[in-house]
Amino acid sequence: MTDGLTEKVREYLSAREGQQIDIRTLRADLLIEPGSENWDNLFTIISRYASEKRLRYVAKGTGVYQVISPILPVKVFGVERERLPPFDLRFPRDYNTMMEMGFAESVVIRAGDIITIGGVKSQGKTTLCLNFAGENIDQHPILMGNEYTNAEHEPTARFLNRLDTMDANKDGWISWVDVDGNDKFTLYPVRENYADYIIRDRINIIDWVNLAGDRSYDIGRILEGIKFNLGMGVGIIALQKGEGKLDPRGAQYVRDFSDLEILLDSFGEKDGDVLLTIRGAKEKRSPIVGKTYAYSIIGDGVKIVEFREVKKCPACHNTGFTKSGKCETCFGNKFVDK
Repeated sequence: MTDGLTEKVREYLSAREGQQIDIRTLRADLLIEPGSENWDNLFTIISRYASEKRLRYVAKGTGVYQVISPILPVKVFGVERERLPPFDLRFPRDYNTMMEMGFAESVVIRAGDIITIGGVKSQGKTTLCLNFAGENIDQHPILMGNEYTNAEHEPTARFLNRLDTMDANKDGWISWVDVDGNDKFTLYPVRENYADYIIRDRINIIDWVNLAGDRSYDIGRILEGIKFNLGMGVGIIALQKGEGKLDPRGAQYVRDFSDLEILLDSFGEKDGDVLLTIRGAKEKRSPIVGKTYAYSIIGDGVKIVEFREVKKCPACHNTGFTKSGKCETCFGNKFVDK
């Protein structure tokens, strides 16, 4: 009788790998009567499966278990595998010079990587996202998030205006459509559950992930889900950052899954001037982490100009002020051109 029950339990669990089961439901589904021999035998079988790590208590005493999916070891050597080069991702360019951002050659982006852009409100997150989309338009990127569509699932007025400013047919530099007039990007009206809508093997740009302040730790799970679904693609994720904060909302939870971390802050008092900091990079060709760059945003918030590397002002020690008042070397910007 026990052998027959063992086989029934095995089949039952095999059909529910990765799911949770309740022992009460299990008894009912297998028609196990209270007081029967199988009532006690079931506990023996379940205990053995738990000791073999095929089941895990969700919470002891509740009768709820997680059915663990079986895995096999991955053989690394002795198997023919293609060694892939870095992902061909083009970074935003300075509109005046048409040169890529100065740090682009120093970082290595690979398939499955996530780039996070943590920026203060209205400090150029969308500018970078749209420029990433434009520079990589021939790879047909995916766009989603809070900045592009409204409640009626239509493109927002600001989004359309920015595309027009960048449009090569209207004195811009990006061709958003193919020869037949079809979009060369895909716009999804997605504002939550982003991992469910990631398109595998493509560049997925999310601008931006909205999280309540008391739920910022959820960003780790969100980024983990996105990364898992990217396949051979790349994720570019914009996140909100508080003024003067070192990290975007989620802090270490963001850092755990970011392969390149970019921070955006205001640069001085002039609207449209941005300070870009490389917060982290998992793979680089030369030292880049901690470097800072400045640039201005013009042209309806999409054109990047005067991109250059800057350093902390030696005269005011990055405070913006000296004993006599506002620093005359950096004019209160805390940074000077390098």
